[in-house]
Order: sequence, then structure tokens, then C-alpha cells
Amino acid sequence: MTVYQGGLLEVTSVRKRFGGLHVFNDISFTIPPGEVLGIIGPNGAGKTTLINVICGMLAPSAGSVRLDGREMTGMPLHAVSRAGIIRSFQQTNTFRAATVRENISRAVRFSGGGEDTWATIAPLVDEFELYPQLDEQSDKLPYGLQKMLGLILAFAVRPKVLLLDEPAAGLERRERMRVDSFVRHAQTQLGCGVLIVEHDMDLVRRLCPKILVLDSGRVLAEGTPDDVLSRKDVIDAYLGTADEEAA
Repeated sequence: MTVYQGGLLEVTSVRKRFGGLHVFNDISFTIPPGEVLGIIGPNGAGKTTLINVICGMLAPSAGSVRLDGREMTGMPLHAVSRAGIIRSFQQTNTFRAATVRENISRAVRFSGGGEDTWATIAPLVDEFELYPQLDEQSDKLPYGLQKMLGLILAFAVRPKVLLLDEPAAGLERRERMRVDSFVRHAQTQLGCGVLIVEHDMDLVRRLCPKILVLDSGRVLAEGTPDDVLSRKDVIDAYLGTADEEAA
């Protein structure tokens, strides 16, 4: 089975404002190939907005985003995606009227892949129990399977960096372990770096050797989960808040 090479993501001094509202200021981090970074924070901290800036859905107000040294800043979403930075969404994101098989085929065609790509994603299709559903219209699937299909579509385009926006949101506890498996496949089969925005602290502890906490538009803390999640300022700012982020 082909193992692909991920890319180095460098986010440097990124800022975003809408008019007079500063969403975040001076955010910097690096995700090497094959590594995982978790980003947490209270509602309105700008976590989803940060993902939107990195993937090209929004332009930053200042700062830069680079992939393997290549400037991504200001490039549109489709160009950033072609370069290898792929995002998932909080809600399901599939071609709703198409079958599961057609959804995956479209993602494979986007990547320029063929049978080798199908071979790479086959273990995930099997593990997520989607083989019996291949000819089922995707919007007829249970929510959890729709969410897993959306992750497979992101995987199928062979990203160099994956941006996962609340991959466990809406999933039952037993389904959340599938996110763990997905991330491991991304690391081992694609070699890609993974950024995870998530409210499930158990998942963050399992998957993220390093986390970054956003609060009020700034980096409040960064480090290992044990170090960061034990800090009183982090607990006060975030861990007592369980609501989903709207920003």
C-alpha cells in the first residue's frame, strides 16, 4: 500500500478582525508531517475562524500561512485545497443526493487518484461499516455514518495537512473512537499533520500530544494536555464551559 508524505504547516503571527472586532491576534504554531495539534477554547474564541483562515475560506488581516515553505496566505479555498490543506466541518459535509460510492469516487477524482487511492481508504470504509451502504444515498445514512463519510472524503483527496473542526460533535460515545482510528490512518498512511478543534477533552487527551488554548483572541496556554488542562486559568476560561462554539 502506498504511503504518502505529509507537509509542514507554518502559521505565523496570524490575525483576524471583522471591522473593529478582533477575533484573534498574533497566533503562531507549526505542525510537522505526521504530528497532531489540538486547539481548544471557550465559545467565541475564534477556533473555527482560525481554521477558515488556514484553509483559505477567509483571508487573514495579518500574518502568514505556509505549506512546505510555500505561501498560502490569501489564496482561495480551492487553491489551498489543491495544495494539500483540507478541512472537515462540524456538521456532515457530503454530496447529499449522491450515493456513498459516488461521494468517494468524486473525492478520488479530485485527488487525481485511482485504484491505489481506493486501496488506501478501503480499511476505513470497512472499519466505519460503510461497505454495505455503498449504494445508499448519503443523506439517508444515520448521522454518525454521514460524519464518518465526510472524514473519508477528506482522506480520499490525500491531504498533506488535515484540519478537523469538531470531528466528534454529535457522535455517540462508541462512535467517537472511530475518530481516533481515522487520525491514526491519516498519520500512518498519509503522513499528514492534523489540527483538531474539539470540545471532547477525553478525545483531545488521547490524540493530541500538544494543545493550544485560545481565549479572548490570544493564546492563553500551550503544551502537553496534562500540563495545560491542569492550569487554573485554563480551567476558569474553558473547562467549565460545555456549549458548542458558534464562531
